[in-house]
Amino acid sequence: MWQQLSARKVVGVRFNRQVPIGPYICDFVSRSAKLVIEVDGGQHDWQSNADAARTRFIEAQGFRVVRFWNDDVLERTEGVIADIERALAARPSPSPSRKREGSA
Repeated sequence: MWQQLSARKVVGVRFNRQVPIGPYICDFVSRSAKLVIEVDGGQHDWQSNADAARTRFIEAQGFRVVRFWNDDVLERTEGVIADIERALAARPSPSPSRKREGSA
């Protein structure tokens, strides 16, 4: 996954890996896009309550969280990247800068 996200390969957005947000270490984070990508293994089946609490905390910090299963990342990488591109496209546009009074 990192090979796909590194060096701004996905729509020019920078991602970092293993980024702390509060008490959690997130798999991949784009601070500028406020997007967190989590890749979950089988253990997440039985810890879904903890994952939900983690997601709520991260979202309360202003991030959107997108989760993928390990198998999806390995077996349908192109589809996962397309999903990430859609999540990035759905983000709100930055507010246009306000012109100062008296400027054209």
